[in-house]
Amino acid sequence: MPLPRRFLTSMLLRREGDLFLFDCGEGTQVSLKMLNLRWKKITSIFISHMHADHVTGLPGILMLSSQVDREEPLYIYGPKRLGQYIQETRRILDMYINYEIIVREIEGEQTVVETDEYEISCFPLNHTKPCLGYTLTEHMRPGIFHPDKALELGVPKGPMWSQLQHGETVELADGSKISPDQVLGDKRRGRKISYVTDTAYLPGIAPKVTGSDLLVCEGMFEHDLAETAREKKHLTSVQAAQIARDAGEVKQMGLIHYSPRYTDRDLKHLLKEAKEVFPATFLCRDRQTIDIQYQD
Repeated sequence: MPLPRRFLTSMLLRREGDLFLFDCGEGTQVSLKMLNLRWKKITSIFISHMHADHVTGLPGILMLSSQVDREEPLYIYGPKRLGQYIQETRRILDMYINYEIIVREIEGEQTVVETDEYEISCFPLNHTKPCLGYTLTEHMRPGIFHPDKALELGVPKGPMWSQLQHGETVELADGSKISPDQVLGDKRRGRKISYVTDTAYLPGIAPKVTGSDLLVCEGMFEHDLAETAREKKHLTSVQAAQIARDAGEVKQMGLIHYSPRYTDRDLKHLLKEAKEVFPATFLCRDRQTIDIQYQD
């Protein structure tokens, strides 16, 4: 349930100007306004499952987007009945929508969005309704450019250097050709962000989030309530930490989706339990901003 200083679940991911929203709980548009983000640039929304605390913010976002001269279509991905929910809500509220809404219902493990630079994938979780986890994974990046090698090969400083750094072969005045592999180091991995919420513990989650620079994961209950978590198909903070630990190469994990039984002071106990298993754990807070840099 929403609390005075704790809205319902949502995560906004900003990458190179693109905005992706994961879940849209009640209060999401208020947080976006408070952060003064250019939220109208949200290109896609990814819904984990059809429970009210993850979708009740959608109607407000859809209506608000009609007030900002939006021209681009809005893609909304999620499990079955998402399209019905949006269609019926629009009809009952007689929404004024002046842009295209494209709903794509998905299930199982699959790549949902793929570009030249990244892909967004989903995988099934184990909740009381069909539920999905998501990852955004950037493709491998070109290696580090070595100016000294370029100069030795006769490539003059200027546009050709930029072409080589972007993976293009260049031709010199004498007709010889220089390929990127002659002046670049080994390819470097991109960044990876994973989002997991509302699920019972599954060993199969860890392989999906391996290599995450940031794993945002539900930690709803303390360890003493593991049986309650199992019955309600949720995670304890310790189980979330086990997923991060077992995944390998996870840089940090932020806990989200806390039970309303926990006050801000109580949340420190959830954090302490998780850190004993996975030290690089922190508590996510409303409107918190986390900067994910490339790891070279």
